[in-house]
Amino acid sequence: MKAQPNVVVVTGASSGFGNLAARALAEAGHIVYAGMRATAGRNAPAVAALAQFEQDRGVRVAAVEMDVQEQESVDTAIDHVLAEQGRIDVVVHNAGHMVLGPAEAFTVAQLTEVYDVNVLSTQRVNRAVLPVMRDQRRGLLVWVGSSSTRGGHPPFLGPYFAAKAAMDALAESYAAELIKFGIETTLVVPGAYPSGTNHFAHAGAPADTQRAAEYDAPYGRLRDTMANGLSRIFPPGHDAAEVAGDIVRVIGLPHGERPFRTHVDPSRDGSEVVSVVYDRIRAEFFHRIGIDELLSPHAGL
Repeated sequence: MKAQPNVVVVTGASSGFGNLAARALAEAGHIVYAGMRATAGRNAPAVAALAQFEQDRGVRVAAVEMDVQEQESVDTAIDHVLAEQGRIDVVVHNAGHMVLGPAEAFTVAQLTEVYDVNVLSTQRVNRAVLPVMRDQRRGLLVWVGSSSTRGGHPPFLGPYFAAKAAMDALAESYAAELIKFGIETTLVVPGAYPSGTNHFAHAGAPADTQRAAEYDAPYGRLRDTMANGLSRIFPPGHDAAEVAGDIVRVIGLPHGERPFRTHVDPSRDGSEVVSVVYDRIRAEFFHRIGIDELLSPHAGL
């Protein structure tokens, strides 16, 4: 008997990893809703492109209006999916925004915005979708993290890296708190891809330009060469579609066989090495305090 396709919601799917994942998941046979804001405005071309892709490929993928910074918008999007499909099997937490510049030069309001997009957005989506998944007694949360959380990473991206680390920690807690409801967790951890996403092109800049300028003399040359350095260590023959491919692979695995954490890092910045030790220590700690039943099946690998 052919397996029933998953109903998948991907956040932040107007471009980058999210858009690539939505398309790849649809081609793999899943029913995909690509969440994005401003579907009738600046993202209208992305909506049209997905509709054309659906028609050309004979797949099931559609944009859904979802501003992950507004609970009402998230709730409306999830209700729309449920009205059409009756269930949601997978959520891919992909929405995020990068900022580039000296940490001191970002205002508190800017840091709040970075955390809102990268961390609080996942909470809004979870609060909308988890009651459904808990009733289903089955589901999967895929969190798109960053190798910067445990790998080598450059400066001048501090607010973004801090937010991704916070998201990683939140995902770990959710994993233990949801496992008894039959809801699985996988963290997909991409390295720094110099192309194929709009992270650097659309990166936010510090609002305090005067303080930012004070870093130019001692750090300007190093900062300007950082992107070239990241590109230099990135091996040829790789592109951002690999991240989408790994998301497809994880979702396609049988329940109970999905990895807790999986890396897609051609530059090998060390995150995978550190994470093996980190996850093993976490698993051992759970065993020591008698809560190992809350570990994902492959949590210590």
